[in-house]
Amino acid sequence: QVQLVESGGGLVQAGASLRLSCAASGRTFSSYTMGWFRQTPGKEREFVAAISWSTGRIPYADSVKGRFTISRDNAENTVYLQMNSLRPEDTAVYYCAAVRSGRPRTAPASYDYWGQGTQVTVSS
Repeated sequence: QVQLVESGGGLVQAGASLRLSCAASGRTFSSYTMGWFRQTPGKEREFVAAISWSTGRIPYADSVKGRFTISRDNAENTVYLQMNSLRPEDTAVYYCAAVRSGRPRTAPASYDYWGQGTQVTVSS
């Protein structure tokens, strides 16, 4: 069982930066692929970025490429999402997710564990 707790959301102006954190429980964190997703009311959960421990490939959604960076600290059981040059369309609840896999996944249904979400609001 893995428990995930996100933090770092908030209200910022367009162009600002935020860093989201996701703290994971469990001693096998390094075996999990970690993903960030986001969701707005009435829309499906959308893939943002994912990172595994075993591959160098880090997929990003086209809408965030060049602005967002996912990283992980296995010693601290934490995954981060650095978000720069934020836009109003980035406004959403951001969720951290985990799956025991060596390959990064982009489909929400591929993930077994989810955090409670953290709200990010970007004003224009």
